[in-house]
Amino acid sequence: MKKWLTTTLILLSSLVIHGQEIAVLKYKGGGDWYANPTALPNLIEFCNQNLNTRIKSKPATVDAGSDEIFNYPFIHMTGHGNVFFSEEDARNLRTYLSGGGFLHIDDNYGMRPYLEKELKKVFPDKTLTEIGTDHPVFHQKFDFSNGLPKIHEHDGLRPQALGIFHENKLVLLFTFESDLGDGWENREVHNDPEDIRLKALQMGANIVQFAFEF
Repeated sequence: MKKWLTTTLILLSSLVIHGQEIAVLKYKGGGDWYANPTALPNLIEFCNQNLNTRIKSKPATVDAGSDEIFNYPFIHMTGHGNVFFSEEDARNLRTYLSGGGFLHIDDNYGMRPYLEKELKKVFPDKTLTEIGTDHPVFHQKFDFSNGLPKIHEHDGLRPQALGIFHENKLVLLFTFESDLGDGWENREVHNDPEDIRLKALQMGANIVQFAFEF
């Protein structure tokens, strides 16, 4: 208990010192954690213009098991396919999320079965649950009364925002069958219409604002 409290205090101090910054989570398992290279820089630019944030234009990269994650209040994770967390990774992520950090996982297609298994290592007593459209994450700077927007078709299923809560606070958000990150990418990457890209960026900005303010 004493060790957890000390770690939490260190995390909270780091979050205050580093303020509003974003990092990409590097994980094991062979999944392409580095997917969508233009996505976060574009989202950061959009947030700085519309939320008056001052996020560095180039996000850092942090390993799941590294102490570096405690320097960032918002961590983004994406990719296709396999995800693996070692026990050390899982403990580190659990401490980070329990102590005030926020993790957004955006399924670039194919992550869900692997991710759900690995998240059981992080929070053995918790499961991903769908977030209602009345949740504050959908009603920040931009209003999404119908919940998570559909950006890419994938399997043609409805988009879902799934979360893990700690002490009644959303600490992990998994966006599924939406692919916000593809919508954040440079237009020429996927040739998405501007209105679709705008919805993706607006929803991304809502997530960032929620993570920084709640």
